[in-house]
Amino acid sequence: MSINVRPDAQMLEDGKMVIVDIRTKNEWLQTGVVKNAKCITFFDERGSYNVDEFLKQIDALGGKEQEIGLICRTGSRTSQVANFMKSEGYNVKNLVGGVMGLMQQGYQLVPYKE
Repeated sequence: MSINVRPDAQMLEDGKMVIVDIRTKNEWLQTGVVKNAKCITFFDERGSYNVDEFLKQIDALGGKEQEIGLICRTGSRTSQVANFMKSEGYNVKNLVGGVMGLMQQGYQLVPYKE
C-alpha cells in the first residue's frame, strides 16, 4: 500500500488523520496552514534536523497508532520523512503536492498562529 496520497478537503478536515506540517515557521507565516494542522518543523532553514525531538512530538499526538498525514511545501520533504517514519512503524501518509498543490486546487489555508 502506497504512503503517497493526494489530499482533498474532506481528508484534511474529517479529523481521522492528524495533519502535521513539517515546514518552517517562516513558511507557515508566508502561506498559512491547513486548518487544525499541527506545525512541527522537521528540517530547519539550514537543512538540519533532530529526529528524536521530532518523533517525541509525533508520539505526543498518538504515536504509531495514530494516522499521520505529513505536508510540506510541495511534497518533497515529506516524501523523505514519511518513508523514514514508515520504516520506524508509524502509520504515515505523504500528502502529495503539499501546500502549493492544495492552493492550486483552491483550498483555503488559515493564518498560522503560535
